[in-house]
Amino acid sequence: MDLVTPESIVARSDDIVSREIEGELIIVPIASGIGDTEDELYTLNETGRSIWERIDGKRSLKNIADDLVIEYAAPLDIITRDVLGLVGELNRRKIVCIR
Repeated sequence: MDLVTPESIVARSDDIVSREIEGELIIVPIASGIGDTEDELYTLNETGRSIWERIDGKRSLKNIADDLVIEYAAPLDIITRDVLGLVGELNRRKIVCIR
């Protein structure tokens, strides 16, 4: 598994689908081996959703963190830590992949 850094460019896995249902973002694995157990669903809070919406396989995590600093008016080091933490967990669960 690749190390997640601010320079990492991350894409959503082709083995998941994400949908908004009643205002909540749901991530559903569609292939075995994704997540911790078969048929597991994932939901993201508002901040996680803001990160997820920016994961496009083209922008670095630093660029995503820079955008979120403006959106949330929070310190860059805290935003960067949160972005790296979430993306690291999503990468571990094979919901995203490092390019």
